[in-house]
Amino acid sequence: MTSADARGGSLRANAVGLISATVVGLASTAPAYSLAAAFGAIVIAVGAQAPAVVLLGFFPTFLIALACQELNRAEPNCGTSFIWAARSFGPSLGWLAGWAMIATDVLVMASMAQVAAQYGLILVGAVALPHATAVTTLIGVAFIVAMSWLCFFGVELSVRTQSLLLAIELLVLFAFGGAALFQVYSGSAAPQSIRPALGWFDPLAISPAALATGVLLAVFIYWGWDTALAVNEETIDSEVAPGRAAVLSTLILLGTYAFVTVGALAFGGDAPQSAGATAAGCGSATAGSGDRLLQIGTSVFHGGPWTRMLEGATLASALAAMQTTVLGAARAMLSMARLGALPSSLMRVHSRYKTPGFAAIVAGAISVIYFILLSSISTDVLEDSADSIGVMVAFYYALTAFACAWRFRNDFGRSPAGLLRRIVLPASGGVLLCIALVRSASDMAAVCYGKTSFAGVGGVFLLGVTPFVLGVLILALGRAWGGRYFRGESLADRDS
Repeated sequence: MTSADARGGSLRANAVGLISATVVGLASTAPAYSLAAAFGAIVIAVGAQAPAVVLLGFFPTFLIALACQELNRAEPNCGTSFIWAARSFGPSLGWLAGWAMIATDVLVMASMAQVAAQYGLILVGAVALPHATAVTTLIGVAFIVAMSWLCFFGVELSVRTQSLLLAIELLVLFAFGGAALFQVYSGSAAPQSIRPALGWFDPLAISPAALATGVLLAVFIYWGWDTALAVNEETIDSEVAPGRAAVLSTLILLGTYAFVTVGALAFGGDAPQSAGATAAGCGSATAGSGDRLLQIGTSVFHGGPWTRMLEGATLASALAAMQTTVLGAARAMLSMARLGALPSSLMRVHSRYKTPGFAAIVAGAISVIYFILLSSISTDVLEDSADSIGVMVAFYYALTAFACAWRFRNDFGRSPAGLLRRIVLPASGGVLLCIALVRSASDMAAVCYGKTSFAGVGGVFLLGVTPFVLGVLILALGRAWGGRYFRGESLADRDS
């Protein structure tokens, strides 16, 4: 399979520039949504060291981004972690990397659909309805369908929509952080407010258990920047620009998260607003944390129009991330289908819009089914599902980092800069993620962790591990079936 036709058609080349790719990476991360979901949990876990956790979470993320930059330079492919892990470690680990990417997208879509539905209702003043399961489920499904539909009609339309939504959320987030710090330093903030201190960035003041929980939460708020690489086949200068966009996205996120976290912590104080036992290794990372960012924002903006803007920014953030999630999942499916790792129908590219339209429809449909299923079971299960996302993210990020170090292992000794950039730093990022993953997973397995449990095991752990186990079973079936991909034949052809 060497021709575009044999692969179901080519995506639209040179449709995305460096800035647009960066927008995709930032929008996928959903800064406002991520902070709304995780800020309260981070404060519960580590208190005043929340900025330290944000900084520590950045380091492995940045190192993974550097690894992706090098891998993309060697092989720009919309399958990203799937194809890179397959090249380094063979079809089995490559398939698991691709499966983890798609499974994570489905998991997070359910969470974002719920958040988008709730904030949509809050924004229009339907305060009594956000917790009405039937209503939020219906609205959430409508949002998933709408965002999937936008992905069908070309990457240019997707980027324009994301640019608008991203501009709204970044404007409001920086206005929030600036207003919070101004009131703290002017003395007009609430009595519990405290002035920022350098000690907030000291990771040594955090216990090992709380640190592992905090870092995995931080990985969650940074996750998504790699979608900038998923559009590499559609990006101008596909070997260089997507990698630069990924690295640039992580740097912008660091500045945004650090500024907003310091502002929110200074204004709201470092005392947890609910009982939590994450530091002791028990209790959900987000149990009782609520949307602490919105609580503080309401006080910062005194309940005025900017409070509505903060609510709107969180809604815009969730919607933009939903769209880019479908965009990334569809391209991962396309790449896997090209090599025979998934059914060939998923590699169809629309003749007019040059998008993996069928894969986008499938990704949206699976997300709808999963969202409805969890919503019908319990909102507690849905929340625990959101908490479990970090498990799969850490797995395929670490695998990508190790794939980079292994792929370029023959560069060892050629140049100090190449050794550092292609082997040492990526491997270090992978090791850091593995440490945080193992420690946090052991905490998640506790029956008292999260809001649900099954057979004496924490629900967050089970919801995080179950997709991986399912992926292994499907992989075993694929290997037994013995298709070209699983025999390594399609990987042997670099032009496949």
